[in-house]
Amino acid sequence: MKSKQYKKVNSLQFSVGVEYALHCLLYMVDFPAGKSVGIKDLAAYQGISETYLSKVYTKLTKAGIVKSIPGVKGGYELTRTPEAITFWDVVEAIEGASYFFRCVEIRQKEILLDKENLPDSHKKCPCLIKVVMLEAEEQMRQYLRAKTLAWLHAEVQSKVPAGQRAATLDWFLRGRAR
Repeated sequence: MKSKQYKKVNSLQFSVGVEYALHCLLYMVDFPAGKSVGIKDLAAYQGISETYLSKVYTKLTKAGIVKSIPGVKGGYELTRTPEAITFWDVVEAIEGASYFFRCVEIRQKEILLDKENLPDSHKKCPCLIKVVMLEAEEQMRQYLRAKTLAWLHAEVQSKVPAGQRAATLDWFLRGRAR
């Protein structure tokens, strides 16, 4: 029983696709205007499957975070400024917009509950557990909406040596995986 409970808790985690998306978008911030990057390069740089990353980028495209550039030298480019792309935008694009907690009104199944004469205070009052859980989720969403790709870029810029940043950009601009 414990392992089943543990697995259910684990299912509330964001998928690794969120992390890959944020890293890939971060690399794209430094690209010159009009310059796109291919999935092949992004996948090779991170050592992941092109197929998997293509699925991530399909979701980012549907969310309007990136756009696909057709052609031999095509790829993807950002559709918005880094200041306008939040962590929550990326989470929502990859994971969807539904809440983690789903209240099934367990309290309505209580064995001693007189369902025929259930007071309005019990029927119409929102479940307090649901209220707390949804408030907590909303706080997380607000926090992630406050963190942007521009913020992430600035933080990384202050911690990664300039030579490494330049080498990364150069690697992508040369199309090393092609």
